[in-house]
Amino acid sequence: MNVIEDLNIQNEIERVYQKKLMILGGGPNRIGQGIEFDYCCCHASFEAQKDGYLTIMMNSNPETVSTDYDTSDRLYFEPLTLEDVLNVVEEEQPDGIIVQFGGQTPLKLSMPLLHWLENPSTSISNTAILGTSPRSIDQAEDRELFERILTKLDIRQPKNGIARTKEEAYAIAERIKYPVVVRPSYVLGGRAMEVVFDQAELNRYMSEAVKVEPNHPVLIDQYLENAIEVDVDALCDSEGTVVIGGLMEHIEPAGIHSGDSACCLPTVSLGSEALNTIRNWTKKLALELKVRGLINLQFAVQKDFSGVEKVFIIEANPRASRTVPFVSKATGVPLARIATSLATGKTLNQIGLFKEPIPPMQTVKEAVLPFRRFPGVDSVLGPEMRSTGEVMGSAPGFGMAYAKSELAAGEALPTSGIVFLSTHDRDKPALTSVGKKLIDLGFDLVATSGTARSLSEAGLKVERVLKVHEGRPNIEDLIRSGQIQLVINTPIGRQATHDDKYLRRAALDYSVPILTTLAGARAAVEGISSLQSQSITIAALQDIHS
Repeated sequence: MNVIEDLNIQNEIERVYQKKLMILGGGPNRIGQGIEFDYCCCHASFEAQKDGYLTIMMNSNPETVSTDYDTSDRLYFEPLTLEDVLNVVEEEQPDGIIVQFGGQTPLKLSMPLLHWLENPSTSISNTAILGTSPRSIDQAEDRELFERILTKLDIRQPKNGIARTKEEAYAIAERIKYPVVVRPSYVLGGRAMEVVFDQAELNRYMSEAVKVEPNHPVLIDQYLENAIEVDVDALCDSEGTVVIGGLMEHIEPAGIHSGDSACCLPTVSLGSEALNTIRNWTKKLALELKVRGLINLQFAVQKDFSGVEKVFIIEANPRASRTVPFVSKATGVPLARIATSLATGKTLNQIGLFKEPIPPMQTVKEAVLPFRRFPGVDSVLGPEMRSTGEVMGSAPGFGMAYAKSELAAGEALPTSGIVFLSTHDRDKPALTSVGKKLIDLGFDLVATSGTARSLSEAGLKVERVLKVHEGRPNIEDLIRSGQIQLVINTPIGRQATHDDKYLRRAALDYSVPILTTLAGARAAVEGISSLQSQSITIAALQDIHS
């Protein structure tokens, strides 16, 4: 008896004798999961079609371009589970599958899928996973395996450890020294990641925030204070040629999730020695991991008191990253398309990409954050990603590019008025230069007692304003009455973050731009200066790269 005929099941798949490429998308999206991966999946399909492949897209998100009917030749609107993927593979028998463009969701399927394809008793086709091997991806994601690679290549990383119990966590944190970054292993978008400053906070994290089990360890890393984070997107082919597509400097300090931090391309403050080290380590890791296509790496650069820069690697991801669309638009080099060609066997020499492209203008990527849409949510940035999108500003100089990106993100910088400042003690010495520049630009300053005292002692004119619990009129009254045009508030530690939440919420409710890092404040000062002295111009990307 034919079961299919008996159940009256119809198979709509038409057999075609053409080489096929199957692309696994990112699945359902949530806050903190970049839609940028959808861009990469679409461009992979377009490039594969150009190279003669029949493209098969598998994704289950109706709000993505990859699930539009005309993006690929065939669309499977199915859950991205191993069983569902294998059902499609068995029916379509594609020549290749690409798992590197959809983010963490398809990556989690890559090893089980590879085992199934390599098993003689289950594999029914000559299907292969194209691009970087899932084994290399697993090496980069497994903390202990990756540490062995770094040791072999003599690449520096922050002090770290893996804890499976509270006692192990306490011992590791004492060895590393507080503050430390804690997070569950194998997380997406920095979910449940925190910076903790003492044992009490670590105890709370281990007890409440994460269910600690032997199979779900907690990763503990040295927190690199006042370090500059650097993102690198690079391409590597089967001949071992590595070309960096974009080297980006983050504006917010290391410790802020890269998806929430503004970043600029090219870099604006890093020294040549640090940049050379980053480029050298990028090539070493791409070759060691046998990358075929894209790899994203994140570094931190810390300056000592004498100004010497020290480079650390934070992580390496042999896949497409959320910065690929930004880099591609800034440089005019379609990284996702090129990576698709590399995965299918072409070389960088054949494609004609021989060196790192330099953008014709200064570009800044800024995150779009959803805080105003959620009553009561705090706007402090941290290691857990909150953004729902990103925008880009470009101009001949950094200040105007940053100002344009803030305008596009809905956080237009003021050019006059009153600025409120309140920072933690560690930031007070560096706040003086920011305050002085704001006064030079014509702003008046108000601050809470501790910050006002620090600025006054440095010779700046500043008016003291009350906190809410100190009486009225207080800072919240000033914000609500429209007297404050910009808020700079940099809390540190869980308690300080909680204490100042009311003023950040008031700023959100009344659409007052707010900066929660000193690095962001410095960038804003440059942006304001440019807005006061220059006119905003508009240039289409098509014209810039023509």
